[in-house]
Amino acid sequence: MEEEVQLCLEIAKENMENAISHLEKELGKIRAGKASPSILDGIFVDYYGVNTPLNQVANINTPDQKTIVVQTWEKNMLALAEKAILVANIGLTPVNNGEVLHINIPALTEERRNQLVKQVKTEGENAKISIRNARKSANDDLRKLENEGLSEDREKSAENEVQETTNDYSKKADLLLEAKEKDLMTI
Repeated sequence: MEEEVQLCLEIAKENMENAISHLEKELGKIRAGKASPSILDGIFVDYYGVNTPLNQVANINTPDQKTIVVQTWEKNMLALAEKAILVANIGLTPVNNGEVLHINIPALTEERRNQLVKQVKTEGENAKISIRNARKSANDDLRKLENEGLSEDREKSAENEVQETTNDYSKKADLLLEAKEKDLMTI
């Protein structure tokens, strides 16, 4: 019976860790006026009939804080990469010089910063919902185990462990959100 309790706790922790990982990934996509290759994550190009991530057909570099350079491995892919970035509608316009794509990252306006902070808060709330869902699922599983013969004391102590884990991951999410908001609001 103890193995089932430990498995239940491990699954809850893993689900909460996944929520934090997803939050980190989503926050990385929200640009803060600084160039980062992760801004182009999620952009796909048609590579000989296969929808392929841009970073798998090109080198993506940031020579300075305001510029992203995309150098495709094949010259004929340059125009396709340019089109994919424009179609992605991420507010960036690449400049094609025939060799590479230069993408200048514009400075953020106050209004845009506030929109991005709202987006960050939404992502954070989604992560917290996932964390709470993992807690609920774990507690439901623990109650089922109690019905199957697990002692009430052990079930309550396991629920407390789940709650402590939930609190830890909620704090991690809050710290990530706080750091991203500060990053966005720094001029």
